Amino acid sequence: MPIVTRSPQHPALRDAAPKVFWLDDPAAPPPAAPLDGDSEGDIAIVGAGFTGLWSALLAKQRTPSLDVVILEARRTAAAASGRNGGFCDASLTHGFSNGLSRFASELDTLDRMGLDNLDAIEATVATHHIDCGFERTGMLDVATAPWQYDELTDLAGVMREHGHRVDVLDAAALREEVVSPSYHGGIWVHGSTAIVNPARLAWGLRSACIDAGVRIHDGTPVRSLHRAGDRIRLDTPHGTITAKQVALATNADRPLLARLRPFILPVYDYVLVTEPLSAAQLDSIGWKHRQGIGDSGNQFHYYRLTADSRILWGGYDAIYHYGNRVAPKLEQRAATFDKLAGHFFATFPQLGGVRFTHRWGGAIDTCSRFCAFWGTSHGGRVAYALGYTGLGVGASRFGARVMLDLLDGEPTERTRLRLVRTRPVPFPPEPLRYGVVQLTRWSLDNADRNAGNRNLWLRTLDQLGLGFDS
Repeated sequence: MPIVTRSPQHPALRDAAPKVFWLDDPAAPPPAAPLDGDSEGDIAIVGAGFTGLWSALLAKQRTPSLDVVILEARRTAAAASGRNGGFCDASLTHGFSNGLSRFASELDTLDRMGLDNLDAIEATVATHHIDCGFERTGMLDVATAPWQYDELTDLAGVMREHGHRVDVLDAAALREEVVSPSYHGGIWVHGSTAIVNPARLAWGLRSACIDAGVRIHDGTPVRSLHRAGDRIRLDTPHGTITAKQVALATNADRPLLARLRPFILPVYDYVLVTEPLSAAQLDSIGWKHRQGIGDSGNQFHYYRLTADSRILWGGYDAIYHYGNRVAPKLEQRAATFDKLAGHFFATFPQLGGVRFTHRWGGAIDTCSRFCAFWGTSHGGRVAYALGYTGLGVGASRFGARVMLDLLDGEPTERTRLRLVRTRPVPFPPEPLRYGVVQLTRWSLDNADRNAGNRNLWLRTLDQLGLGFDS
């Protein structure tokens, strides 16, 4: 499919820079020097996003004497970890509903582990004085159609049965929290979601890693990995690392292990950020408790306030490019930015005249079960975590712990989980893969326009355990 390169047409986007708001920050650390020459280490980690950074920091905390090295193709947090909405959620399964449908027998255990994981992230932020605006505000799931409110009300009851603190808000009560004419009601899930500046969280973890003695090389893409006796050799353009163990944290980039490529489907998600709102503009929308917000259609938006009172607004479209294509030029998509801007002002018409300052996109590592999966190769010397799909800001720490458990080779409560022991269904090869994605997107759009009613294709995917949303 050809890539449309026109500029966005919506007036509010006229001055929006094609940059990632979080990364457009003078606090960004300079990139580390690329690897130059051949070296050795105990653990080599491929990728300096959240999963890789947590893997390094936790490995050093477990065994301070380990020689740990991170190899990053670009620079720390340049990919998904610095491009997301900054929702740090306790869910390890990309949301309660997905966990209930796929891992019901261990969901209470997963919920407990997820909350412990979020507590540990909050404690790490405090211990290392990471200036990332960590605010444990909870999450509002809002209904923009009556059928969504009915589903959310039912969901709240099930979540309460599993020990979650959830308030059901009718339209009037919800508008006491956040003012929008589009709301038909919603639920407020307390305690299990924080909002953060994701780039600053990653940079803070990077600093903690360096303080612990981790070596980091930016600008060092790993081209291949091979056995080298009882070690693994990673080949890069200007040198090699030979390590006892390797942790792969490559997100939506092409997996180094060919066996994993059928399991990952990179989809592009797009985001806008407004200029800082005035006191009067903030007063017109309320939002005193600064919750994260997501609406409840199959194609949904997510939004939150930043520390300087901007609104980050993203989601809805999920764009797949034929052949699992990932490239910098795909990070800008005018049609989606125009659509998102229109949806923003339909949600908040009282903010007419507000401008957007930043627009960007990034690839999400989708898998068919919509939450992470793990495994090992090369006799247990290589471990991987992939497929977060979303909510990886929080789940990546858990993913890193599982990888380290697998490399240790000793069973733990984590590695005994069905979540960890099983893998998703692979996606079909092209051209069927592209056709399946486009048919599913069309069907989801139809469902949203038809009171949530799912057509035969979506019902079939549900029966196969493959039902999903945007």
